[in-house]
Parts: sequence; structure tokens; C-alpha cells
Amino acid sequence: MRPLSPRNAVAGAAAAFLLLGGAAAVEAPAVSGAPQYDAAGKLIMPADYREWIFLSSGLDMSYSPLPAMASGHMFNNVFVPRAAYLAFLKTGIWPDKTVLVLENRTGGTDVSINKRGMVQTQDLMGFEAHVKDTTRFKDGWAFFGFDGDKPAEMIPYAASCYSCHQAHAAVDTTFVQFYPTLLPVATKLGTLSPAYVAETAGKK
Repeated sequence: MRPLSPRNAVAGAAAAFLLLGGAAAVEAPAVSGAPQYDAAGKLIMPADYREWIFLSSGLDMSYSPLPAMASGHMFNNVFVPRAAYLAFLKTGIWPDKTVLVLENRTGGTDVSINKRGMVQTQDLMGFEAHVKDTTRFKDGWAFFGFDGDKPAEMIPYAASCYSCHQAHAAVDTTFVQFYPTLLPVATKLGTLSPAYVAETAGKK
């Protein structure tokens, strides 16, 4: 075989680069923060969720009027990918492929030099996720509950979390009313759900 001329060598290298680039584009991982599923359709726990935007934290939250249990305390920390957060700031709604991770941690009172109030401890009580994937889920959203870091099955649509979020969520089936940096954005952009507006009419 004759050696390639310099011109043909350059052309060949360019063609190889394009082919490799095309293959890389096809096999490239999804944008950081987009939901990832295993072969069985289970949601893979996002390992880097702690590098996402922190939305808010609730302490001993419950949507039930029943008295709280006295056995312990729990913080609920919510994280969302930066890209989804920035999109919400512009539009007042969550873009497709948004993942909100709920991290549940034990609250402690007698920690280090703390004498009053409560702090979050290293004890993790579990993780949940709320995922917007309009090509995969009924009504666009689904809930997942994780057992450690193992891939999570979708919580069935019959679960009460779906109807509760549909009825009371401030924006797009998500409880934006509990995210103090985002509720003003949705209010200004006019994306609050009619049900939420009616429910909170007259309340400060």
C-alpha cells in the first residue's frame, strides 16, 4: 500500500476525528442532573446531588394535622440541578428532566457545644426523588423512594403523594411554596397553580 500524501493524510485524520466525534456524541452521558435509569427502569441515585442547588430545609414537616411523634426529629433537605434551577428563574416552571432530591437527616440537640435549638446530624434516614420526565411518566412527574443508594422503583400512581401534589403544589406539582427563593419568582412570572392561589387567598 502506498503511503498517503500529506493532503490525504490530513483528510483521513479529519474524517477519523469526525467519526470518533460522532460516536462520542451518541454515547455521551446525559447532561449533569438529568434522570438516569437502569435497564429495569429504576431511577439511579444521583451521586453528586450535594453539588446541586440547595432549595430549602424543613424540620419535622407533616401534612397531617395529627400531633408529631416525640421519638425524634427529622430535617428534609431539597436539592435540584443547577441547570433546572436557572431555567426556573427564567420561566417560573421546571424544565423537562428535572430531578428534585429530598434528603432526610436526623436532627440532634446535644451535639458538640450546642445547648439550644437543633442541628442536622450525620445520620441519614433516607432519600426520595420527584422527577419530571414527560416522555416516561403519566402527567409528566413521578416519585421514587430509595433504599440506601440502590436504584429506586417508581412509587405507584395510586399513592397519596400524587393526589396531594396535584391538589396543593404551588407550581407544576412541586411544593414551591416551601422554597423561599423560588416562590417570589413564580409569583412574579404568573406560574402559580390556580388551586394554590385559591387555597392561599387571604393568607399572608
